[in-house]
Amino acid sequence: METIKPQKGKLLVAEPSIIGDESFSRSVVLLTEFNQEGIVGFIVNKPLDYTLSELLPEVDCDFEVYNGGPVSTDNLYFLHTVPDLIPGSHHIQDGIFWGGDFKTVSQLINDNKLDHNDIKFFLGYTGWASLQLEQELKLKSWVVIDNEDHENILSDKMHDIWKVKMRDLGDGYEIWSNAPENPAYN
Repeated sequence: METIKPQKGKLLVAEPSIIGDESFSRSVVLLTEFNQEGIVGFIVNKPLDYTLSELLPEVDCDFEVYNGGPVSTDNLYFLHTVPDLIPGSHHIQDGIFWGGDFKTVSQLINDNKLDHNDIKFFLGYTGWASLQLEQELKLKSWVVIDNEDHENILSDKMHDIWKVKMRDLGDGYEIWSNAPENPAYN
């Protein structure tokens, strides 16, 4: 398997683990920032049990909210594909953008000008110091892959992306795609 270096726009796929890690077990992280100061990303496949309107009653929608990671879990973040509608957006890669003016986002949602495939909301984010991620990669906690799903990465079709990536990786990974999350259930 070709070794890919982590960088903005790449995906981190959590390695299978018997013991597991509550935050990152079966996670796929989109890296949104990668520089000397550190690395930021969002877990794209872990929906929480509530919608955006349950967190923000002034926003009228049933958009899922995702667990973005264990850092700053009391803050709401968003990724989107509509920078022309949301001022202050930061380009990530291949038509994916991070952040922007939330007041505008709220109004666009309430006016039905954004749908589930345009934007994804996260509580918290994932972050590393640059050497920290390097160490986790040496310990084989993650596999870095290209984001070949950039057109669908924000859609709600990504719940099973970890299983799909396990199959795609081959070389013994595919057996994990159908293994139960808790090995005791096997």
